[in-house]
Amino acid sequence: MKKMFAGAAVGMAALIAAIVPARAQSDFPTQPITLVVPFAAGGSTDLVGRLVAQRMSQELGQQVLVDNRAGAGGNLGATAVAQAQPDGYTILMGTIATHALSASLYSNPPFDPVEDFEPIAWLVTVPNVLAVNPQFPAQTVEELVALLKENPDEYVYASSGNGSPLHLSGELFKALAEVDMVHVPYQGSGPALVDVIGGQVPIIFDNLPSSTEPIKSGQLRALAVTTTERAATFPDVPTMQEAGIEGYETNTWNALFAPAGTPPEVVAKLTEAALAAVADPGVAARLEEVGAIIVGAGPEELGEHVRAEVERWAPVVERAGARMD
Repeated sequence: MKKMFAGAAVGMAALIAAIVPARAQSDFPTQPITLVVPFAAGGSTDLVGRLVAQRMSQELGQQVLVDNRAGAGGNLGATAVAQAQPDGYTILMGTIATHALSASLYSNPPFDPVEDFEPIAWLVTVPNVLAVNPQFPAQTVEELVALLKENPDEYVYASSGNGSPLHLSGELFKALAEVDMVHVPYQGSGPALVDVIGGQVPIIFDNLPSSTEPIKSGQLRALAVTTTERAATFPDVPTMQEAGIEGYETNTWNALFAPAGTPPEVVAKLTEAALAAVADPGVAARLEEVGAIIVGAGPEELGEHVRAEVERWAPVVERAGARMD
């Protein structure tokens, strides 16, 4: 009888242990959620992150708090999330930098973009833009190329950081246009824009959303977008290929990820809230105003996208000669 009672007690304990976590997960979230944006405030990823976080807070009934952890081309913040407790309370605003380029830029990447994360939602894709300070003499890409060829290594360009998509955009431009410029990395687009607008650095490769207002206000002059089609928000700005840089195409994207091992039901709740956020008319209108193209895809499509992007960008990184080791 004692053995039977002991066995029943063990069985009941196991049943309770199984039920309690499940209930806790079904009640998710019961506390604020941290959304790590792996770039400085003021950039494109930060802009998208804050718009989505505010709307997700309403959907989830808990605050989604943005935590900017800039550094190492997005890898600092991404690594922190990959190592976080897989409970859904720490998530990442991932980008092409963290989930496509890092795998090729480093011989020993600090994380695996596929194995170390659970996909939540693919939010938007974003064109990049080549822009200059309005006092800079080049009015077009053709004039910029001519100026750079006449004065090799005399000019510098800014980006949101070493190993970022914008760094790669600049290196690919140098390779295809056969010109030289010195790269000046910043910890995010925000600080880079401040120096370009202020005239300390003449040239920038940036995400279109963070440069939209400075371009509209005349603080920057857009020379070309980096996608194969013109941006709807700036129909008069040519593409790089139209401007004579054959074979040029880069862009970026923003997506949400959780640490690997996050329970599926938690991921499902985060997915539902994220997709509701980008479907909200007010959020969608604001995103479209700054040139972001809404995707609104779930975990399966995002996972497939990440795997495809890792493969797609490996030869581009090699061709550009960009390495972070």
